[in-house]
Amino acid sequence: MKMSDRKKKILQIVVDEYINTAVPVSSKSITEKHLNDVSSATVRNELASLEELGYLTQFHTSGGRVPSPQAYRFYIEELMEKGSLSEKDLDYIEKSFQSRSYDVEHLIKNVSKVISDLTDYTSVAISPHADAETLKSLALLPCGDGKALLVIMTSERILRDSFIDIPENMTDEDLEGASKIISKLFEGKELAAIREVEESVLADFGQYRQVMSEVIAALKEYSRPRDEDVVLTGAEKIFKHPEYEDIENVKNFLSVISSKDRLADIIEGENNEIQINVKIGSCEDKDMPSDCSVVTATYLAGGKNLGTYGVIGPIRMDYPKVITVLENVGKALEELANSKKGKKDKDDE
Repeated sequence: MKMSDRKKKILQIVVDEYINTAVPVSSKSITEKHLNDVSSATVRNELASLEELGYLTQFHTSGGRVPSPQAYRFYIEELMEKGSLSEKDLDYIEKSFQSRSYDVEHLIKNVSKVISDLTDYTSVAISPHADAETLKSLALLPCGDGKALLVIMTSERILRDSFIDIPENMTDEDLEGASKIISKLFEGKELAAIREVEESVLADFGQYRQVMSEVIAALKEYSRPRDEDVVLTGAEKIFKHPEYEDIENVKNFLSVISSKDRLADIIEGENNEIQINVKIGSCEDKDMPSDCSVVTATYLAGGKNLGTYGVIGPIRMDYPKVITVLENVGKALEELANSKKGKKDKDDE
């Protein structure tokens, strides 16, 4: 059934009002605040029709209406007006990414904090998984006392402080030789492939066997389980919303955020560039509670994955604000990535 313009307008009003107030919306409040030229009886009829169509529900027969998950989906795709950020919010984003020295791990945490601060919801971030990274360079630096500093540069980040054990009698020249051999073997390969090097292969490296074993162990440690790539910020902010005065809703929310694997399953997607993805309740993702929504974006810049970021909150989420924040943060990340690329290109000249 094609929805009339008046039904669309009334549905938009109901969703906007409920997002802002968390109070069921009545025909009287609609006519008094928004549609002075339409009678309350006409609005009541339209509300009843929207309820029959599955867009609205009613807690009590004499009470106002609240949007259904179907209504939020229609609102996001057809009715929602584009949001905007204040100058203060835009300045906060700009200042948060002024540093050009971020490694990816630091960047992920900072982006998650910025999103949570600006939306006032719990934010989730997932860094690009290390297994897909390529080893660009590897070096072993002598530290004395049977130790060496392993410095690894990958396509995404740098690991500077991984100390490994080496034979006590190993000279600096021997360590340099081991460094060159191991680098030649591993450079240009994905970490996932390096992790699968069999122990039996180590026998071919003679005096460098112990060093090779230590390097492989460090790389395996670096390529972390997925749940260690998940950053959660502002978990306590969910309790600001009236839905979470209900203990069952609290339990449902905590059951999601307490499992980083479950969070990763919800957040990760197949987005491209700064495409926004919205999941509304358990009807759209069985891993989510019925009263929660998630809005996510996976950011790519210069062909590089900068991570997946999302906001998890009540189904009565301020979608225009959240989507606008994610879009503006994405633009800031693109600018940061492009500035780094420009600096690298200049340094290579």
